[in-house]
Formats: sequence, structure tokens, C-alpha cells
Amino acid sequence: MKSKTYKITGAVLSFLALAAFGPGAGAEPTSLPGPAFPQLKSAAQIKSVCDAGLLAAKKRVAELERRKIDLGWLAAYDDYAAFVEDTQGPVDFVLNVHPDKAARDAAQACSMRWADFNSSFNQNERLFNALKRVPTPDAIDRELQRVSLGGFEDSGVALPPAKRARAKQILDTLVELDQQFNKNIRDANVKVVFSEAELKGVPEGVWKNAPRNEQGQIVLGVDYPSMGPVLQSAEEGAARERMWRAKTNEGGDANLKLLARIAELRHEYAQLFGFSNYVDFSLRRRMAKNAATATKFLDSVKSSVTEREKLDLEQLREAKAKHLGTPLADTRVERWDASFYAERIRQARYSVDQEAFREYFPAQHSLQFAMHVIEKLMGVRYSRLPAELWHEEAQAYAVSDAATGKPLATLYVDLFPREGKYNHAAVWPLRSSATRIGRTPTAALVVNFNRKGLTLDEVETLLHELGHAVHNNLSNTRYALQGGTSVMMDFVEAPSQMLEDWVYDRKVLGLMQEVCADCKPVPDALLDKAIAAREFAKGSKYGRQHLYAGYDLALHGPVVPDPLALWAKMEGDTPLGYVPGTKFPAGFAHIAGGYGSGYYGYLWSLVVAMDLRTAFAADKLDAKVGSAYRNKVLAQGSQKPAPELVRDFLGRDSNARAFFDYLNK
Repeated sequence: MKSKTYKITGAVLSFLALAAFGPGAGAEPTSLPGPAFPQLKSAAQIKSVCDAGLLAAKKRVAELERRKIDLGWLAAYDDYAAFVEDTQGPVDFVLNVHPDKAARDAAQACSMRWADFNSSFNQNERLFNALKRVPTPDAIDRELQRVSLGGFEDSGVALPPAKRARAKQILDTLVELDQQFNKNIRDANVKVVFSEAELKGVPEGVWKNAPRNEQGQIVLGVDYPSMGPVLQSAEEGAARERMWRAKTNEGGDANLKLLARIAELRHEYAQLFGFSNYVDFSLRRRMAKNAATATKFLDSVKSSVTEREKLDLEQLREAKAKHLGTPLADTRVERWDASFYAERIRQARYSVDQEAFREYFPAQHSLQFAMHVIEKLMGVRYSRLPAELWHEEAQAYAVSDAATGKPLATLYVDLFPREGKYNHAAVWPLRSSATRIGRTPTAALVVNFNRKGLTLDEVETLLHELGHAVHNNLSNTRYALQGGTSVMMDFVEAPSQMLEDWVYDRKVLGLMQEVCADCKPVPDALLDKAIAAREFAKGSKYGRQHLYAGYDLALHGPVVPDPLALWAKMEGDTPLGYVPGTKFPAGFAHIAGGYGSGYYGYLWSLVVAMDLRTAFAADKLDAKVGSAYRNKVLAQGSQKPAPELVRDFLGRDSNARAFFDYLNK
């Protein structure tokens, strides 16, 4: 049984009056639907909670082992899973967001103890044999049995004793290495210093109030609200280079060594099961099925973007040559130039500046706007409520059904960067739905946005991440083990990627005025320019995603390569090339963790997402279509395999037509 508190990846708090917004029936919620977030304020508290939780889990496993194998066995098995979610989940989560390093370290130590306990559980032969014999009167029960048996098998329960023991050692070590990989990034606290002159072109709001060192230089972190504007706007190439290198090398040599060890252990693990590579082992239960299918898909994407990527680079070279007054033949575009000159082209060609959007999207109101989109589309209501959480700026929301007022879920939101916090964007599905016991789901959305407002790109990111939370929150599954985002890994991004397109719709953006009457609407002309500019550098965007996915598959192939040497070769074969001395894989946390051998899923699920969008082509706020989507896809979780969910909603099998039409236009 896997803990489902993994993060799902590819965000301003104001202390205003707590208020609900959006239409809805029923009484105003006065409390969150689920239990309060546990008080984990100190390292001592975390250790105490950890000790008690593991002791209780051991007793519950013993009870489950003794239980009669009857119609109630699956429910008892799921009850145990729900207990683990509620006990282990918050600890796994706070190690990524707690403001106190000692508390984060204690949470990491607890997480390792749970990893050891869970790997033993997943190799429990008595439970495995019971699960094989359990009555399954309907399709939902049979699907839970099928997937759960696969999980036990993947953990090595059916291996000979010596191999089983080695499998457990590897699984425990992989968790430890992944935790350390992320800790090295989270605690690195990388800083880059600049003079004011070096930050010419960067919006003043990014650096004016930033700390200064003893020499009076501006000190910026590599969090997105600092890094993004510097790479996109700094006139001084050396300043951009310094920021880019700092971020690219964030994990350092230590993480390169960890990644090498992770790849070696995964390879050995796959061999324990008779596979020559980790990709075939891990993909056999996903939509892609095997490495050959995933590779063939990536090849089809590559054939559609290769020439576009080269044309994009030529346009960047022309823009740089014009800007610096250098001969085109002597002008070379570096990786730290790409965002800067792409933005210059967008501004020159389309007269659109992403920074210009911040005044239209105040941060807190942007969160309300994104929620209001979901309210309109899927018939729910968000109500902000007071709650004592892991940080004073974290927010809590009750989610209820708009028509009936029925409590549905809890959503936590943590929008702003701070030292020691997870520094990308992700959602943790802390708690899954289980209708048989009235269990409501809970998700935590963690992002790092500018307090002064969001660009349109950042609003798109916010809606993407909220999509993951909605997948969790609107789950209506019988069993917690089948809740929300427990779907196949190469489908899990699709519901979020689908919503990214919504921010380019004029009618959708009009909802901003319903949550913020004083906010100025985005001018039609500016939105039109943004839509046109969105098409620019499409080849580079998808070429980069193709590189990430291809690198991940190659790293986990039949022969385990050196991670940096492989990256240098593969990135070196791209139009922009590889920059000697840089260590991008050291920060590639996705593949060090749960997306290992599965990063292709971002592109794979985008194919599905674009197909799902076709149902909303006439009206992105069509509540009737939204209701069908909520009930046939989101609410079902993994009660059906992903292809069936899509077929139920679209009325046909999914296809890649919309995706490749978009790539090739």
C-alpha cells in the first residue's frame, strides 16, 4: 500500500475579513468538513506524533491480519489506508513547508520510519493472500483488488525471500535518497548578489525591498518571484547568467551523486523482477504500458517540434544581434538569454509584457478568481475559514456543493515564498474521499508567487495547481484508496493541464470582477496580444519538455549512465546546446522522486487534456458540461482505469488529434 501523500506537480495573503464567495445554497459553513490540521509546531511534537502513529499502525495491521476474509475485508483494508493518510500524511507534508528547520528535520526522520514500516506492510504475505481471496461483488471492488494486488507485487511480496529482503532495502533507501535530494534543494538557501545597475530592466518591486549585504548589494534568492523577472527582464547578460547558473546548479554535486545512486538502485530493483530496465517495470501498469510505446510517442512529438525549435533560436539570435548591435553571424544565444529575448520579441511583435498583467491580478483576488472559475464550472462553493495551520500565512477553505450546501472537502493554500519552504508549485493530496464512511477529502496547494500580483503565466500556473486540488476535493469514491489523484501517473496531470487554457478566455477572465469589483478588467487588446504571443516559441517549449522526458527514460534504461554525462550529451544535441559546468539534473527533483521514469507523462497527459478541452470548445464555463466532467472524471478517482474515465466523458476513446493539430499549426 503506497502512501498517497506524494506531491503533484508540472502562488498573496491579506488579513481581510473571512468571507465566502460565489453562488450557493444551504447554510454558510462554520467549520472545515474534515479534521483540523494536527498541531505539529515543534520537533518534539512531531516525534511524539510519529511514535504514537507507528505504534497504532502496528496494532491495526495485526488486527487486519486476524480479520475474517469476508465482504467487509476490503473496507477494513481501506480503513487502514485512511488511518495512514491521516497519521503519516501531515508529517510528510510539513517537512516541505514548516518554517522551523528542526521541525522539518524531525518530520524527515519520521517520514523515514514510516517508509520502513510501509515497505514491510507492502510485503505482508498474509495480507496479500487475503486480498487475493477477498469477495469482490462489483466492478469497483474488483478494480481496487486488481490495483492493490499490483501494488503488493511491485513491492516484492511474491519474490523469493532473499530478493524480497533486497527489494525492501532498496525501497527504503530510495525514499531516504529522495528525501535527501529535496532537502539539499530546500535548505540550500541559494542567494545571488547584484548591484542596482546590474538589475536595470527588472521591475523595481522585485528588488527594491530585498535585503542588502554589507557592501550594499541587493541579495536575491532563486525562488520564482525573484528568478523569473531577472531572467526575463535584466538588461545585463552577466546578471542573467549569474542567476541562471545559481538556479541550474542548485542541488550541486551532492545531488548528482544521489541521482546516480537512485538510478542504479532502480535498475537493480527492476532486475529483481526479471526486467532489463526500470522503465518497462514501472510503466507496465500505466497507460503507456512500456518503454517502447513511451519512446514512440516522444519521437512523434519530436518530429513536430524540431524545426520549430530551430526557427525559434534563429529569431532569438536576430533579436540579440539587434539589441547588442553585433553581426548576426557572430551572435550566439546562451541559455540565460532565452527568456530575455523571447520576452523582447513578444513585446516588440505583440506589444505584450507579462509584467503588465500584475496590476489586473492582485494575488489574493487571483486565488479567489481561480476558485470562482471552479465554482461556476463545477457547481461548488469555497468558504474561507479560520484555522491554526503550519504558518500564519497559510489559508483554509471549506468546499461545499453549491446546490445543496453539502460539505465536500477541505483546501489549504500556502501562496508565498519563504526560507526553507518547497520552492516550486505542487499539491499534496492529504486525505482521500470514502463515501462508505462519510470521509471528506483534503488537499494542500503550495506555490511561491509575487505578493504584488500575478502575471498571466502565473495565473495559468495557479489554475493548473488548483486543478490538482479540485481532483482531490471533488472525488466521490467509495474507498479512500481510489480517491482523486490515485489515478495512473500518466493521466494525473491531465485534469490540471486541461484548465490551463481557461485563462486565455475573455468570458472566464470576466469572473475576476465578480470577486474583485475594484479590480480593473484585462483590456481586450492586451488579452488578444497575450493569446497571439502564446504561440511564439512553441517549438522551444515542447522541445524542452521532450528533452526532460527523454532524459528520464534514458536514465532508467537497460544501461545506467552517469546522470550528468547523459544530460550534457542530450542537452548538447539541442539547438541551444549544453553549458559546460552546469548541473541541471542536480535540481531535477521530479525524477529523483515519484516521477522517475514517468516524466513523459506530462506530455502524454497533455494529449489527453487537449482532447478533454474539446468538450468545452463552445463555452469554457458551460455548467452542464462541467457537471458531467465532475461526475464522470473527477468524482470517480481510480474506480475505473483512466481510459474508461475519458471514454465515459467524451463518449469515445481519446485521441491525439487536438494535440498534434495545435503543435503543427
